[in-house]
Amino acid sequence: HTRPELFGDVGVATESGGIVHIADVARITQPEGPVRIQRENASRFGTIQANVSGRDLVGFVEAAQTAVAQQVKLPSGYRLEWSGEFQNQRRAAQRLMVVVPLALGLIFLVLFATLGSVRQSLLILANIPLALVGGMLLLWVSGEYLSVPASVGFIALLGIAVLNGLVLIVHFNQLRGQGMPIHQVVYDGARRRLRPVLMTASIAALGLVPLLFATGPGSEIQKPLAIVVIGGLISSTALTLFLLPILFVRFGVPASEMSSRKKDVA
Repeated sequence: HTRPELFGDVGVATESGGIVHIADVARITQPEGPVRIQRENASRFGTIQANVSGRDLVGFVEAAQTAVAQQVKLPSGYRLEWSGEFQNQRRAAQRLMVVVPLALGLIFLVLFATLGSVRQSLLILANIPLALVGGMLLLWVSGEYLSVPASVGFIALLGIAVLNGLVLIVHFNQLRGQGMPIHQVVYDGARRRLRPVLMTASIAALGLVPLLFATGPGSEIQKPLAIVVIGGLISSTALTLFLLPILFVRFGVPASEMSSRKKDVA
């Protein structure tokens, strides 16, 4: 192995009983090449690996694919396949396209079974975009990118945002049952449920703070998830306490009930 030229002195027996040296029938060289030849489905393949930092993985791969398509002309019989973490992330995104609508549908069914009102169930679901805005904003401010862990954080926000809205709507309905005017209902309800909503959101956010400052192995998964959830909690909690009461006055109560209450007051 250390002196390849010595292989030329190796003799090979022939059928006639003679000896032929390898150097007589072959030329021995030591060129540069792969350490081993890999095959898959009876085809040779080579692997080119790259680590991405400072930008999102999907954007890097898309830019690389465009550059390769424009600048690289493969010989006949050659092909390129993009795989690795990018492929796993794409598969996860495809699964999320199915899981997220299914989760929203199940949440709506549970809300409707609890409240018995399509209007109020949709009002509570309106908290979800408010949470997504905060998660995306903090993700952008922190310099992180949308990844599979961040997507998992957005899914976790679905339940937390719905919980805060449900706490308010249920109390609004309790006050309506006591015959209070609708504007007094939302004012007193938001004021009385301010502490429970803030406690729920703050405890969940504080529990994720250690993940926010995580370092070392696994931090690339923990940090984006924590950033998304904390940002979503901040925005959804603030907007729930101020925007949801306004929407409840406008859309949460049927128009017939509003008109009848006005007549009673008159």
